Amino acid sequence: MPELPEVETVRLGLEQAMRGKRCRQVQVFRSDLRFPVPADFCDLVQGKVFSEFRRRGKYILGFLDDSHLIVLHLGMSGRVRIYSPGQSCAIGTHDHVLLETEDGTAVVYHDPRRFGSLACSDVSGWESQAPFSAMGPEPLSDFDLCGHLVSVFKNKKTDIKAALLDQRVVAGLGNIYVCEALYDSGILPTRKACSLSYEEIDLLVSSIRKILLKAIKAGGSTLRDYKKTDGSLGYFQYQFAVYDKEGESCPDCNCAEGAVKRVVQGGRSTFYCPVKQV
Repeated sequence: MPELPEVETVRLGLEQAMRGKRCRQVQVFRSDLRFPVPADFCDLVQGKVFSEFRRRGKYILGFLDDSHLIVLHLGMSGRVRIYSPGQSCAIGTHDHVLLETEDGTAVVYHDPRRFGSLACSDVSGWESQAPFSAMGPEPLSDFDLCGHLVSVFKNKKTDIKAALLDQRVVAGLGNIYVCEALYDSGILPTRKACSLSYEEIDLLVSSIRKILLKAIKAGGSTLRDYKKTDGSLGYFQYQFAVYDKEGESCPDCNCAEGAVKRVVQGGRSTFYCPVKQV
């Protein structure tokens, strides 16, 4: 599933290509996504100008110039492909929604598994509506994330990895970047969240932000379905320290070959170095 860096990369692509442009045409080829595309989606979007694109957690919000916004979640395999004016745009089997602007820019939503969703909402009070009302703070905002986690983790007896994956604790984090951030901060993923000291949490926050920013700069990670809006691949996967590196040596210490281990937590693979991470 696309995580914060992948979703942010898509948002940046939409912002660059679509902001300030009027939607000339909307076509829904298949509406049965994870949640059905609203029957009035085309009417709400067609003729409107995209004023801004934001990200909240793993969701992209496209603000229109009336009083509505588009809410996009990529699910497991969703992709957004942007075609420049004059560029050929052939609709394929798994292309479900097409938006065209007056200057000829085309945006196609592609989703083979159809676990993504596309909806419309009122701009007024959107932050207090589900699913946003239950989300934790953004890890890349100016919010005091360290103080927040110190308070949340104080009595939390779940594993630190599970705690970080909880979108009510921090918004947007996923399996890849939690594994990488825990490695970078030297924290064992199976430790209880309540066992972390203030200093460890402070270091963890720094690692989370560092890893996320590096991943965004690299255009995210392409492991299976994800691609950037121009169709190219992300390349942060080439910078992984431990994720999907079971049996390889730890890049940051003099571990023996095969130091990176894999365990299953909450049904997901966790990769870590038992020497560096304590």
